[in-house]
Amino acid sequence: MKDVLEKIQEIINNIAKEAYQDTKEEPPPQFGGKPKWPIKCTVGPGLEGAIACESKIGYVNGAKGWLVYRGYNIFDLCANSTFEEVSYLLLHGDLPKQTELDQYKKKLFEYSHLNKTLRQLMGFPVEEMSAMGALRLGADLMRQELTSYDRVDDRPKTIDAISSDEDSFAMETPPKGAKHATFEFKIHKSKQRRKRVFARETALESCYHLIAGVSTIIGAVSRIHHSSMPLEPRSDLSFAGNLLYMITGKDPSPVEEKIMDISLILHADHGMNASTFSTMVVASTLADIYFAVGSGIAALSGALHGGANEAVINSLKEIGSVENVKPWVEKRLSKKKKISGFGHRVYKAYDPRARVLGPLADLLVKEKPEFTHLYQVAQELEKTAMAAMGKEKKIFPNVDFYSGIIYTFLGIDDELFTPLFAASRVAGWTSRVFEYVENNRIFRPRAVYVGDFDQTYKSIEKR
Repeated sequence: MKDVLEKIQEIINNIAKEAYQDTKEEPPPQFGGKPKWPIKCTVGPGLEGAIACESKIGYVNGAKGWLVYRGYNIFDLCANSTFEEVSYLLLHGDLPKQTELDQYKKKLFEYSHLNKTLRQLMGFPVEEMSAMGALRLGADLMRQELTSYDRVDDRPKTIDAISSDEDSFAMETPPKGAKHATFEFKIHKSKQRRKRVFARETALESCYHLIAGVSTIIGAVSRIHHSSMPLEPRSDLSFAGNLLYMITGKDPSPVEEKIMDISLILHADHGMNASTFSTMVVASTLADIYFAVGSGIAALSGALHGGANEAVINSLKEIGSVENVKPWVEKRLSKKKKISGFGHRVYKAYDPRARVLGPLADLLVKEKPEFTHLYQVAQELEKTAMAAMGKEKKIFPNVDFYSGIIYTFLGIDDELFTPLFAASRVAGWTSRVFEYVENNRIFRPRAVYVGDFDQTYKSIEKR
């Protein structure tokens, strides 16, 4: 195991040096430092470019190909850390000391046992459901098992809120950048109410439950889809090792376990993406963290957010051979069709996550010679696509190109690629919610009305 870790550490350290060298001429970071509200920015449709909040959790610099968690570069974390350490870092702001890490691991293992939730889940036709649909259901069932939020006597009282929304004042009023909304939730005097919404320890435990539980549900869904019973997590395996074991039913090798761990680290957070924003919007209403994470899962299920790595595998299967790569690429480009796994809305340099996963796929395929042909097609596709688009258009492989390949090498079905995204990103979702609600303000963007103003009602006989 030690030799494996040292080999992977060496690979990632070399990648980091190469990445810094490639982008050293690019401009320094932007959008850093304490902002002065209100902020002036250019906003496009879908809130593109809008600045919604402050955060210390994650930072992406697309020009330099940087991904930073709490000040730590992703290369440093992948080379030296574990997903347990990184998820703790995202939630708490600092890397754990040994005693803190031991306690955190113990809790994650304890919370990964969801016997009641899994029994309830198996009462539904999971074998007929999509993996993401089953995960969304499982997250809700976990909420039912672990909380009392839906009990009639635990519902929030409407008197607790001064206003349920901010439509009580004219939305034509220009924003002034006030620290507090005009209409906000009161902090109720009831200790039970305060504990439910604001207590740090209670909120943290819910975050731990979700980080542990989502992986357990994914493993169970995989097993049910293969007509097998869910497996209990094992105390001798890491978080990543247990995730692989609960999905495949096989003991992961040291290489498999470490590469899965690195993949989880790479996907843990990535700025204000659609699923993160969805999670934060729901949480900003003071809905509980389980509902908020459920909205993140729902957003991730959309074809424009998750699923690109599935499309990569489908493309490789469609191409079939190294010889077919060039004519396939030329045909796609001539028809102005996208090549899945290439290009990114944020990165104009090589995606740092893809930089890491590419060499690890090469390392993994040495253990899995049965995938050599698929990997050779992938290598040729990267080479051909980069020659056509890389230098001029700055379109490089993104994380989805290699993550799907690696998951396939690990024996994971295509349908689980997006749920695995959730298994990692739940750490980022919960961390950002936990940070935001400390100084919460309900999200309330505006829409530009482009309809008519002078319509007159006509009776139904005259329409």
